Amino acid sequence: MAQGIPAGYKQTEIGVIPYDWRVTTLNCVATRITDGDHATPMRSKHGHYLLSARNVMNGRLDLSDVDYVGNEEFKRMRERCSPDFGDVLISCSGTIGRVASVPADIRCVLVRSVALVKLNNNIVCGKFVQYWLQGCTAQRQIDASVNQGAQPNLFLNHIERIPLLVPPLREQRAITDALGDVDALLGALDRLIAKQRNLKQASMQQLLTGRTRLPGFADEWVVRRLGDVARIKTGSRNNENKVNNGRYPFFVRSEIVERINTYAYDCEAILVPGEGRIGDIFHYVNGRFDVHQRVYAITSFAPSVYARFVHFYLAQYFGSWAMQNTVKATVDSLRLPTFQNFQMYIPSTVAEQSAIATVLSDMDAEIAALEARRAKTCHLKQAMMQELLTGKTRLV
Repeated sequence: MAQGIPAGYKQTEIGVIPYDWRVTTLNCVATRITDGDHATPMRSKHGHYLLSARNVMNGRLDLSDVDYVGNEEFKRMRERCSPDFGDVLISCSGTIGRVASVPADIRCVLVRSVALVKLNNNIVCGKFVQYWLQGCTAQRQIDASVNQGAQPNLFLNHIERIPLLVPPLREQRAITDALGDVDALLGALDRLIAKQRNLKQASMQQLLTGRTRLPGFADEWVVRRLGDVARIKTGSRNNENKVNNGRYPFFVRSEIVERINTYAYDCEAILVPGEGRIGDIFHYVNGRFDVHQRVYAITSFAPSVYARFVHFYLAQYFGSWAMQNTVKATVDSLRLPTFQNFQMYIPSTVAEQSAIATVLSDMDAEIAALEARRAKTCHLKQAMMQELLTGKTRLV
């Protein structure tokens, strides 16, 4: 036994692996590696799925925005590329390196931006190869192989050379069963998160319009102009002012909150970008923070309004108003009067505003808890993949 190598393991060019595993390349376990049709397909309003790179997610196919081809075009395209159940698909332009296997319940053809790997099922199973290609070793190889031209591409000869660890088939199936259980949990969480988001959206439509009233409230609603109930001003900082691991939140023209070591505000505020994704990003903060020069800080709320309610109201209704009043320059942008003149139809009492905001905040907390659970499960899956796909942990 070589020094430092456990019994039953061996040293290879890609690390220490179980003795009964072998190192090969994708080409050696495939019966065919090709890509989709190189001609422009004749699309149809319905028929068979026409998949492109945008439809290949990590571990699944996204059919929410998919094209179709009719029977004749389907037959023509199948002559070059015929995806079947268990085959592996790889996105090779756009977002490169996403991998999914073909499920049993669809018939599809591919455009050129997707590669097809048909496997020798006597050597490997498709789900195992999918998980391997999603792992760190294969993704590093893919990243190193991408052709950095005007439009980056991953070519077939690069795909053929991707290294692959091959356990015995029985162990491959055990590994895919274990990882499949985690994927099933992630899928259930995704569905639950989507359900909670839809429930929150429906609740906002009811509660923020007064169509549904919470128990104990019957006062009239009133119209308030945003500029009359809050102070609205842009910040003075630039992106260059951000600091990694800074002490305070730094709100820029993004949903990502940066950090900074100084603060210009110590209060309750709503932050809205004035250009870029206008009417789409609304941060709420209560404490010390700083603001980019093209982000509007809404602060100093009047006693007649509850800031958290205003935050939810803006998130629901300001976007359409913003798009109607955008300044068309190099990028869409907003000016101060667009914020000041925005009108809100709101409860006349702060108590009702607060009650509505509490209901919606509780829903946000439930969604955040589910998203945190999903993130934790994703980390668990990554750790499992690192252990199982390299043979560090054996299941059989």
